[in-house]
Amino acid sequence: MGKKAKSSRKGKKAWRANISTEDIEDFFEKSTKDAHSGGSLSQLPNDSLFYVDSSKDLSVKQKIEKHRQKVLRVDSVLQKNPFVQAVPSSKSKPKKSIKKQKDVLKEKDATLDCPMDDSVIASGMLDIWANEGDNKSKKVSKPSVIPAVEVEAPGCSFNPTYESHQESLAQAVAEEMQKVYQNELGPEPIPFTVSGHAIDDEDRYFLEVDNASDDEGNVENLSENAHENSLPDIIQEIAKEDEENKKRHMRRLVAKQERLKVRPPRLGRHKFEPAPTQVLLSEEINGSLRKLKGCSTLAKDRFKSLEKRGIIYPMKGKRK
Repeated sequence: MGKKAKSSRKGKKAWRANISTEDIEDFFEKSTKDAHSGGSLSQLPNDSLFYVDSSKDLSVKQKIEKHRQKVLRVDSVLQKNPFVQAVPSSKSKPKKSIKKQKDVLKEKDATLDCPMDDSVIASGMLDIWANEGDNKSKKVSKPSVIPAVEVEAPGCSFNPTYESHQESLAQAVAEEMQKVYQNELGPEPIPFTVSGHAIDDEDRYFLEVDNASDDEGNVENLSENAHENSLPDIIQEIAKEDEENKKRHMRRLVAKQERLKVRPPRLGRHKFEPAPTQVLLSEEINGSLRKLKGCSTLAKDRFKSLEKRGIIYPMKGKRK
């Protein structure tokens, strides 16, 4: 016998045989569970699910505040231990000065009506928000009249004109001749020994007697001249002396200002000696920078500028 022919799966009988009923079974199981537990949650009203807690729970607030007041570990490490004393430094401050500082700070606290600990007083710390503070005016240094960089004369250039070069040469020659004249015309040194004979005691006595008689005569002459002078003449002389003093004072101020432009104030033992004028000789001028001789005058120029402005004190010889 032959095989039985298979029926088509596209028919209704095939559909009914292959339909899955798992979803329906799950729904019935869930509905039975909800019915046993009191109903489904999706169908219950909000009042039955939620409620507003209006009671005051003090314990929770206390825990929160206590947690906020707790000191962190990093802060507790940095805090000073009251049971451990700090190691004293090698140079301890004198007790008298600390006591004076405490007395002064306590007087200030009494005026401000605010107590202060002894540890704060000993440290020397002050309140930055206090009305009273250190009102000492800081000293402002006077600006230097001498510029930081001075431009030399045009005659000191590597290719100057003939007139400017001759002026710079004349200035350099005048500086050198001034040094020569100071050495030649300066005061002679005091000799160690003086030629002559020593004066005896008798001769010294007679000389003193003669000088005393001369002084008595001078006193009498002065008394006579004082009677002859009148009061208006004395007033005129005083007025003339005052005018001369004022003029002399003005001349000194002008001379001082001119001197500050050239040389600095006296800082050390030695005076400031300006550098010689850097000018080329006539045979050294060739009009080309490549043919100039190498020289290290820039460092010397800056060093002399510092001495001239009074930043460092001048010294003779080499610096170590």
